[in-house]
Amino acid sequence: MRQLLALVLTACLWLGFAPTASANVGALTPCKDTPAFIARAEQATTEQAKARFEFYGEQLLCGEEGLPHLVVDGRWERAGDFMIPGVMFLYIAGLIGWAGRSYLQAISGDKSPEMKEIVIDLPLAVKCSLSALAWPVLAFKEASSGKMFAKDDEITVSPR
Repeated sequence: MRQLLALVLTACLWLGFAPTASANVGALTPCKDTPAFIARAEQATTEQAKARFEFYGEQLLCGEEGLPHLVVDGRWERAGDFMIPGVMFLYIAGLIGWAGRSYLQAISGDKSPEMKEIVIDLPLAVKCSLSALAWPVLAFKEASSGKMFAKDDEITVSPR
């Protein structure tokens, strides 16, 4: 029975993977040379919109429809278009998570930690948020020392 399950799982995984997709960058042209983009830019009414269209025209690639496209295909020329916002997102998400984690750890020793979850202790929350700015270093330190992970005897296992 196990061999049949392994065979079925292998077949599903083998047949389930899609081939690698690659962006057709050859169909994209600089936005400033795309007629549909130029028509959209001429319809801009505010100075902010005009400045944005001018920036996009110089920096981005557009399709025939006149819309900018984000090209992420393994080449490093346009890597900043995706990597900078992606890394910023991961850093900010980690900062929020680390600040919340450190706040919960700090209030766990109080006589009423549930109440401090409802009514936030603002000075403590600000302190935890400011210390969370260095969360990648703190996370690496805790992971390498083993402090981040629970010991095996602290993990409950259901009796069977």
